[in-house]
Amino acid sequence: MALFKGLKKSGITERTPKSLMIGAGTIYKNLRWDTEKKAWSGEIFGATSGGNSFKLTPNIVTIEVDGATVETRGLTHKQGETAELTINLVEVSIGSLKLAMIGEEVESEAEGFTKLATKSAIEDSDYADNIAFVGFLVDNTPIIIIMENALCTSGLELSGKNKEATVIPATFKPYADFGEDTSQDTLPVYIYYPGNAGGNENNSGPDEAKA
Repeated sequence: MALFKGLKKSGITERTPKSLMIGAGTIYKNLRWDTEKKAWSGEIFGATSGGNSFKLTPNIVTIEVDGATVETRGLTHKQGETAELTINLVEVSIGSLKLAMIGEEVESEAEGFTKLATKSAIEDSDYADNIAFVGFLVDNTPIIIIMENALCTSGLELSGKNKEATVIPATFKPYADFGEDTSQDTLPVYIYYPGNAGGNENNSGPDEAKA
């Protein structure tokens, strides 16, 4: 029996019940921390159906060295990264359509209708300042993922079915900027995890979007 001393049959600890994330999360546009109010504020991007998914992948390069026939620690290096947030919008709005199709409003000949058309070139206005995913732990504390300079790269896809709401899948990717304090070897992707490791004990969630 001494061989099994100190070993557990699962990874469950006292922290486990409080560290579970549930639900599809909420998607925000232009989510920011207000230092004066000490609270988050932003625009709810829209209701979703079918869940949302985030992926951040480092680009790993392996240096080939004679005699090394297996991957070896120290011979792998990170060169760049990719990130994407895929959401499934069930709420159709002018704003979400414009971002998905990289489009703009044009003069409408139909009274009572806003007319949208695609553009031949990407402009700065086609990038959202940020797109954010807000997930919640079981005790309602948020985990926030923010991608800056987000552009919808998946295009616009609509498929309607009887007795089902139409879902618009949209994939956003972040892009590096040209600011003095930025570089082009990492993406502007940030994860805010609740806790006071950085001296911040305020874990209040994002405000409701203002109408």
